[in-house]
Amino acid sequence: MEEQKNQVTFITDDNEEVTFQVIEQTKLNGYTYLLVTDSQGEGDDGVAYILKDMSAEGDESSLYTLVEEEEELNLIADIFEELLEDIEFES
Repeated sequence: MEEQKNQVTFITDDNEEVTFQVIEQTKLNGYTYLLVTDSQGEGDDGVAYILKDMSAEGDESSLYTLVEEEEELNLIADIFEELLEDIEFES
């Protein structure tokens, strides 16, 4: 993962680069979660994703995975909604 001002670039399993805008970050139960979007600007709604850092302490690079388990997703989405009062999430 490569980080720049509020952007993260990931390398997929297919060796493709995907860049997201970071909206917010939080920690819960020892895990770091990122709320990111593929939106390219203010007029573009884009799609939001919640990513979970699965890398082990001391790893050279971060390993993020999409949060897909419904209970965990709802819990983290609620936290992000509280942190960002002007954002509403849709499943």
